[in-house]
Amino acid sequence: MKNFAYSRVSSAEEAVDRSTRDHNALYIAGGTNLVDRLKAFLDEPNQLLDISRLEMKRIESTSNGGLKIGALVTNTDLANHTEVRRQYPMLSRAILSGASQQIRNMATVGGNLMQRTRCSYYYDTAFACNKRQPNTGCPAINGVNRTHAILGASESCVAVNPSDMSVALAALDAIVEVQGEQSQREISFADFHRLPGDTPNRDTHLEPGELITAVILPPLSFARSGVYLKLRDRASYAFALVSVAAVLDLSGEQIRNARIALGGVAHKPWRASEAEAFLQGKTANQSTFEQAADIALQDAQPLLYNGFKVDLSKRAIRRALAVSARGGGIA
Repeated sequence: MKNFAYSRVSSAEEAVDRSTRDHNALYIAGGTNLVDRLKAFLDEPNQLLDISRLEMKRIESTSNGGLKIGALVTNTDLANHTEVRRQYPMLSRAILSGASQQIRNMATVGGNLMQRTRCSYYYDTAFACNKRQPNTGCPAINGVNRTHAILGASESCVAVNPSDMSVALAALDAIVEVQGEQSQREISFADFHRLPGDTPNRDTHLEPGELITAVILPPLSFARSGVYLKLRDRASYAFALVSVAAVLDLSGEQIRNARIALGGVAHKPWRASEAEAFLQGKTANQSTFEQAADIALQDAQPLLYNGFKVDLSKRAIRRALAVSARGGGIA
């Protein structure tokens, strides 16, 4: 591991100023992903800026009835928060389906959004990897790619985003608040993460030095029937092969609105916008859900070993929509 400096910052402005002046500085809070990357020689920063003592640990109601979640709120505190469980149950379930209790106790909301891919080729420095070093190749494309992307991939990268929380946030139209060198700005969650294109080394649209300060959940009256369904190789402590965050807004049996996001299938949480548009005005029944699932996966391009994800995703979407139509709960 490369030697690096460590210092604790006293404000978001100080953190951003120091990171902007040294683009090889990294922020650290819980460190549940960053420390792994340091030990694997994937990151070699000049300095770590400890932001863990900053005042970003509150969950507050917003004036329009939503929630503002500080970037340093732990996963455990967010999942167990009364208003999150009441208003946005899919978010609570998504968080509790990820990692272990010990990791959730340390991991923060901001850190969860900044997780790097868990592709085995990325973590093994014996292999080339465009995410580690651009223009060196992507061995996963023709290698062991059972867990890799079926949507939105490129010739440069077929890795997937590992976050459960982010899938639920995508479905809930969350907004990410960030502090920059000059001012704060807000980024819609749909625009926060990037597809790989020819720059898979960049996972987000954050500018150099920008720091996540909060995540804002807008009021969504029908979010209480939200469902998070995660399919994986074992029952705990495993990343999703496929996950679905889904919620329906019903008037009788007619669908007024819908939200569908997928995890485990793309470089970013995948919002199934065309399927959502199709569902509006339709009758909530199995036939409708089957058509919506087909639309959501119509552009899938599976690799040699992950073709099963296409059918698995469709089944998961149908199941999640059916459970939401019954009022939500455990899928």
